[in-house]
Amino acid sequence: MESTRRSFLALFLLVVLGSSIATVEEENSEFWRSQARKTLQAALDRKLNTNVAKNILFFLGDGMGLTTLTAARILKGQLEKQPGEETVMTMDTFPNVCTVQTYSVDFQVADSAATATAYLCGVKTNLNIVGVNAAGRNGVCRTQKGNEVTSILKWAKDAGKSVGIVTTTRVQHATPAGSYAHSASRTWYSDADMPDSAKTDGCTDISFQLINNTDIDVIIGGGRKYMTPTGTKDPEYPTDYFSNGKRKDGRDLIKEWQNLKTGKVAHYVWNKADFDAVDPETTDYLMGMFFSSFAPSFAPSCIPLLLKSYQKAVHHSPSCLTPSFLVFTGGRIDQAHHAGRASMALHEAVAFDRAIAKGLELTQEHETLTVVMADHSQPLTFNGFPFRGNSILGKSPLWASDMLPYTTLMYGNGPGHKIVNGTRPDIRNVDTKSKDYIQQAAVPVDTTTHSGEDVAVLARGPMAHLFQGVNEQNYIAHAMGYAACVGADLRHCEGQTTPPLVHITLEYNKNGAGAVSASAALLGNFLSVLLAITVLM
Repeated sequence: MESTRRSFLALFLLVVLGSSIATVEEENSEFWRSQARKTLQAALDRKLNTNVAKNILFFLGDGMGLTTLTAARILKGQLEKQPGEETVMTMDTFPNVCTVQTYSVDFQVADSAATATAYLCGVKTNLNIVGVNAAGRNGVCRTQKGNEVTSILKWAKDAGKSVGIVTTTRVQHATPAGSYAHSASRTWYSDADMPDSAKTDGCTDISFQLINNTDIDVIIGGGRKYMTPTGTKDPEYPTDYFSNGKRKDGRDLIKEWQNLKTGKVAHYVWNKADFDAVDPETTDYLMGMFFSSFAPSFAPSCIPLLLKSYQKAVHHSPSCLTPSFLVFTGGRIDQAHHAGRASMALHEAVAFDRAIAKGLELTQEHETLTVVMADHSQPLTFNGFPFRGNSILGKSPLWASDMLPYTTLMYGNGPGHKIVNGTRPDIRNVDTKSKDYIQQAAVPVDTTTHSGEDVAVLARGPMAHLFQGVNEQNYIAHAMGYAACVGADLRHCEGQTTPPLVHITLEYNKNGAGAVSASAALLGNFLSVLLAITVLM
């Protein structure tokens, strides 16, 4: 009871003291009325864009739930020396918004494999399964057979389009794998990761499927070690045992990929210099493997490189200015959250938003459908009655009933849970704005779990009005396919023609050794290359 009285007293004092951050205009009622009138008129003036989507940019923020979006908006403003709350993110300007339910068939809270299968293949499935419907069972090869489902990348390729995947994680990771693989386990990166029973039953690993399932024009990301035989020394880290090749079958899938492209101009690159030397106008196929597995570090310092690389790639394709299906998976948003590092997660989300802005700058809204969404959320909370303009990475002016401060952002579970002698850590003299600060968490786990609330989908461009209301996550693939006239439902394009569609699965990150992967762009018509650079987080 005493602690409750103290809390109410503290809150009362906060309300009385108030904050001096408000501008004079914000204290005027007409300011808010005028703002609302402008927003209303913009909605009234909006005309439906019913064009066929010539291009699709699909930006996926991994783990970018609504709390992350809100907090990132504030951080973006505060990085620009503003209070932050009133900041407008690029994605905030998208006129069409819906939410999607992220649960998998078997779990209330989903993983990236189940969600990727939903939004890329249009079918919900079970946890840890990728490109297979819910009749599949995790790790059981025989349940995979006959239950495979294809993705919008395959639909596009079958329609004669150029396709590509770009990711800052390993290209075999669940999100990019959802575009080309069918696997009863998302962890079967190479044959070394598969049980003997699965191989006996005829299943193949995700790396093998990468080069054999669909003729993908551009492949960029990490995961070199899953492509080469056991003991193969990594070209970047030759003395690192854990970067050596892993394949037990002795196959060099990189060389096999090159052999499959005989008669075409196909480039394999693993570093920035080789990448820069690629001429997109004379290249048919491109594979860039910029790190052995995942990128070793996070990305905020590489934001300028990301934007420069994105623009450079697009400007190599004057005949078709943008990639058409860009799953710009901000993969490090999720990974930072898993580590309990809110600062890193928010910086990644801000970089993600800047990439979206660059995509819009280089495209025409009348012909390009741009979709932004998350695959799932993370257990991040935004709490504590902080004053307007308070650092989003700072502390609440209210203290808890244990008479200790707490941060505005916290996690429901995670590695930041610490109780010493029955007491939470005293963070009065701790710099909670540090990129390395691990947020406090209510429940001790080594890595945060995902969270199960709906996530937002924001859209603009042709047929963006299809994204409205509350939907199942698998609806997204069908809506995009309809808008671009790929897949089974071609009613929208009867009597019309559409230019090449490119699918890019892009997760930005920075390679610690200086190799750069990047955002991507369609380089010409039909099978001309999509050049991409992903900044590794």
